[in-house]
Parts: sequence; C-alpha cells; structure tokens
Amino acid sequence: MPSPRKHVPPLPVRDGLNPTRLVLPHDEASVARFATAAQYLLDRFPDDAARLREEIAAGEVVTGDGTRVTDDTPYRPRGFVYLYRDPPSDEPDVPALAEIEVLHRDEDLLVVDKPHRVATMPRGRWVTRTVLTHLRRELDLPDLVPAHRLDRPTAGVLVLTVRPEVRGPYQLVFQERRAHKVYEAVAPLPAADDDGGPAFPRTVRSRIVKRRGSVRAEEVPGEVNAESWIDLADRDRDRGLGLYRLEPHTGKTHQLRLHMASLGLPIRHDPFWPVLRAGSDDDADDGPPLQLLARTLTFADPLTGRSRRFTSRRNLSAWPSR
Repeated sequence: MPSPRKHVPPLPVRDGLNPTRLVLPHDEASVARFATAAQYLLDRFPDDAARLREEIAAGEVVTGDGTRVTDDTPYRPRGFVYLYRDPPSDEPDVPALAEIEVLHRDEDLLVVDKPHRVATMPRGRWVTRTVLTHLRRELDLPDLVPAHRLDRPTAGVLVLTVRPEVRGPYQLVFQERRAHKVYEAVAPLPAADDDGGPAFPRTVRSRIVKRRGSVRAEEVPGEVNAESWIDLADRDRDRGLGLYRLEPHTGKTHQLRLHMASLGLPIRHDPFWPVLRAGSDDDADDGPPLQLLARTLTFADPLTGRSRRFTSRRNLSAWPSR
C-alpha cells in the first residue's frame, strides 16, 4: 500500500534544485529576539544578507502555505519558510558526470548507470554536480527523485522516479527490501584459497552502527541488523585478487565494505578498510576508485506486477576482463 504523500514544497524546483525549507525556532530566546521572519533569516545568514533582501523583494521567500514573506511577515515559532539558496561557488568539478548512461526511461522511471565518485543527491560539498541535479537539468525532469541511493564511491544501477504520483510505491520497494541487488567487488583472495574455495558462498551477519561524527560505520556487539551473502565468483591468482558477488539482505551504511573487511578481504582501494587512511573520507578523489559496483537490480514493479531487471554496463578497473 503506498505511503502517504509527503508535503509538496510551495516553491518549484529551480535549475535542478529544490528550495530549502527552514523551521523557525520556538525557543524563548528566539521568540523574544525576532519580530519578523525576515529578521531571523538575515540573522541566520549574515553573509547572504544582500541576496536575501533581493529574494524577499522578488517574492522568492514564502511560508509553508505559499504566502509571500515580506519585511513585515510576523515571526511564527515552528513555522516553515522556503527559499532558494545559491549553490557554493567553490563546488569541486566532477568530470564523471559526463559518463552517466541512461539504461532505461519510461513515463515512471529513469534508470542510469552511475559512475564512481558521483553523488546521488546534493550533500556536503556537492550540490549542482550530482546525479539528481544534473539529470533534472539535462533531461528537463524537474520532478525527478531517486527511489534509492548509491554511495558516492560506488558505481552502478540507480533508479529514479519521474513523476511525483509514482514516487511512493517505488520508494517502498526499496524501503521494504523487495528489490534484489547484486554487487560485484574486487578484493584479495583468501589466504587458503583453492579450487573448491575455502568458505564460499557464505552469509555474514553482524550488528552495524554509524556514529555521529565518525566517517565510517563499525560492527558492535548486539542484535544482528545487517546481513550479506558473499560468493567468490572468479580468481586471478597471478595478482592475488578475486571477483566477488555480493547480495545485501539489509541496507546499513558501509555494510558490504565492512562485511568484506571483517573477512580479512577489504575491497580494493577502500580508504576506510582495513585501516582508515589519514584524512580520508568518502568524498575524497585521490587515488583509484573503490572497486565496488551495483551490477544488477531486480524487482516486481509495484504498479504493474511485472518483473523489472536492470544491469550495469560498467567494468571494475581492477578486473578489466569482466
């Protein structure tokens, strides 16, 4: 059953970007300090004061019900204010955006082959140079929204919805784990590897948590909340590398990377495992890309019931013969 439709912003997508929504604070100090919504905005964004005044004068700042904010609009605690924020001027370039390939398009879905090191949605340093913003602009699809996400370092199949009317049903497919995902990864061969394989296929289960302020997730004692099926699909004994097939049965942050590392088989070029590289994060662009690819995605279409299957055409650079 589709989930209730979320609140629709009173401002449209502009240049591929959603408007920013702010909630006016309700603490006593804020209530006492600000008489108008404009006063709060100018205090919160002092470096953008001139631009904010222009947007208010142009009617580009509105309340939650779409009412235009003026210099006299009262400050209403817990009220919503929508406005457009200019993207950062120092956003890093992302040449791989040009490599995004459309695998499928119809009136409901857009499926693309995402390159490594391209963010799915605006986050952190990347705002306009993301899959979502780029495709909204290039394909003139302002209502485009991802049905799920791929981490920036990971390449492969990414599904986006085209129309707001179908967004909920497709997002539920992923939220309820009804999509079958198959990943490929390049990692070291097990030390005791032979033709029969030492312990594959196998299922890895653990409890994974991602703590605020920590760049990587970790396994901790407690109830299992993460499960991955892992198989050794091919071997390159000359280089001591294996091509692994990974099927996540849950969707915890860094799950596949952490489960491979827990087996003593960290994915090739992973800056987090086995040892966290000094100064590393998933936004780094130095060194070769993480050798992890979302190869196939299969699910029953929630609108028609028919099977949908999408396959990446990309290769992992550490396994060029694939």
